[in-house]
Amino acid sequence: MDRLARNLTDLKGIIESLTGRGVTVEFIKERQTFRPDQEDPMATLMLHLLGAVAQFERDLIKDRQREGIAIAKAKGVYKGRAPKLSPEKAQELRAKDVANGGRGRAGLAREFGISRETLYQYLSVA
Repeated sequence: MDRLARNLTDLKGIIESLTGRGVTVEFIKERQTFRPDQEDPMATLMLHLLGAVAQFERDLIKDRQREGIAIAKAKGVYKGRAPKLSPEKAQELRAKDVANGGRGRAGLAREFGISRETLYQYLSVA
């Protein structure tokens, strides 16, 4: 059940959407069944409880992850992802973009082996 959605709101929305279209949703491990033709108050309560607990666990994991990253950054261990292009290559990319008048950027991205999104990030730094 906790793998189906990121939070309780999403979980409820997915179940309501599926049952609204006539689909029966069954969670084997939790022994919960949601049918379009009947409403079970106990199943709804369990859905809310288990969904809330799963969301709480996920929030705790994210908090611990943030704390770990902050500690690693303070120690100088966590530096993030290395830049895809060296400063010289980035300058060359910008020069070629200016020479092309901003046209053919997809080709430029292929030439430098980067995505178009990465290309735009390099061009916006200039």
